[in-house]
Amino acid sequence: MSTPSPLLAAVDLGSNSFRLIIGRVEETSAGTQIYQVDALREPVRLAAGLNAEKYLDHPSQQRGWDVLKRFGERLRGFHPDQVRAVATNTLRVAKNAQDFLGEAQRALGFPIEVIAGREEARLIYAGAAHSVPTCPGNRLVVDIGGGSTEFIIGQDYEPLIMESLYIGCVSHSRLFFPSGNVDEYAMKQAELAARREIQIISATFREAGWSQAIGSSGTARALAELLEANGFNDGGVHGLTRGGLERLKRALIKAENANRLKLAGLKQDRIPVLPGGLSIMLSVFNELEVDHMETTDAALRLGVMYDLLGRTQHQDMRAVTVEQFVRRYGVDRSQSERVGNLAVSLYRQLPIDVVEGDDDQDDRREGGEALLNWASSLHEMGLSISHSAYHKHSAYIGSNADMPGFSRPDQTRLAELLLGHVGKLGKLASQAQQVDWQLLFCLRLAVLFCRRRTDALPDSIEVERLDGGFQVSVPRVWIDANPLTDYSLQREAQEWEKIGMRYKVVYA
Repeated sequence: MSTPSPLLAAVDLGSNSFRLIIGRVEETSAGTQIYQVDALREPVRLAAGLNAEKYLDHPSQQRGWDVLKRFGERLRGFHPDQVRAVATNTLRVAKNAQDFLGEAQRALGFPIEVIAGREEARLIYAGAAHSVPTCPGNRLVVDIGGGSTEFIIGQDYEPLIMESLYIGCVSHSRLFFPSGNVDEYAMKQAELAARREIQIISATFREAGWSQAIGSSGTARALAELLEANGFNDGGVHGLTRGGLERLKRALIKAENANRLKLAGLKQDRIPVLPGGLSIMLSVFNELEVDHMETTDAALRLGVMYDLLGRTQHQDMRAVTVEQFVRRYGVDRSQSERVGNLAVSLYRQLPIDVVEGDDDQDDRREGGEALLNWASSLHEMGLSISHSAYHKHSAYIGSNADMPGFSRPDQTRLAELLLGHVGKLGKLASQAQQVDWQLLFCLRLAVLFCRRRTDALPDSIEVERLDGGFQVSVPRVWIDANPLTDYSLQREAQEWEKIGMRYKVVYA
């Protein structure tokens, strides 16, 4: 990987607004810190363009593309190692998310990862923990976004409990306060709906307890500014209080419509989502029995940058997650290392496909090697469930488990390798466009040669790319002494030919 620049950038494609933050990395006596040097925020209200069938309409997509073009201009000259862009709830649920993301990535000039709810929660906590003073005991962080709300309890910089619920300021405002209309009944229904969702997690969170409550990002910060600017909080305290939120609710109901609300500190772009955000925050206070909440505007974007910093300094959270899974599922480490070493050595013999406009083949190779190592580490975790069809169990875990640090595309690619590392290849035919056949070729070949679970391998195994397939060359002397491996190689060739790919075995 290239030498990291002191500048890092994070792009957050939220359900309500898109944000870009640029930070400078500095070494201090207290450790490595990131200091914000630039930030852009543009309201997109992507979730407002999501119809009942979960399709994004064209106007909302166009708003997003236009903003990302402007962000792309600001990021011109940044290396891919310096930038991470993440998308959250709306693009998790939109059925045409891939249509939007293709154009979005071209506009931004960098890949965009759609992250799972709990991964979003982990990153939010990382950002919040780095932006507020330390506290004794646990810390509660609540982040009300446009389409989802994340709840995290952690200690110091470590998240302990993470949940993501499908309630957000945009979706709640659309559902309960159409056209901004607010009355007592609508507010009560909105709060009840939010409390029903929060009830699922409230007992667990209250039992864990906390000594500090933090509201992160836009909704919490906007509400706090309104309470402070209008003297709604008891005793003039900063942040959010139960009494202050109730007074804001009374003012909103009295106005009858959010657009008619006249309060100091009320920003125009926050008006459409104010009723929904307020009703959710009131529900958080009531259901979790919160009395006071401090706020921070950092959270997800700052967390993304600290996570990116960890990757550039070889402290990749994905590697930590894989290690945790290895321990949890009792994986045979010596076998996984044996398979991983061979798979990577085979992969290094093969060329990397040239992608137009992509000069970072070294980074792509490094990413492929990392994925092979992770797949090798986890390919046998399904044995903890059953030896029969264990690869399917491994793939199910890899596809559905919460895996901190992994984006959804990362996790999908990993699960495909876990599913395809043995057995018939036809099961992957329906996802042929997404499968990295070169990585799968290397992993399957490594598993085949390491089946005896010993280091008794040929002196050399050479692989090549062919037009429409692959070639493997093995010493004739070794293969004559190992007829079972010879048989397995011939069966492997037949399996690849069934899906229309060449697979040539040469005995040198």
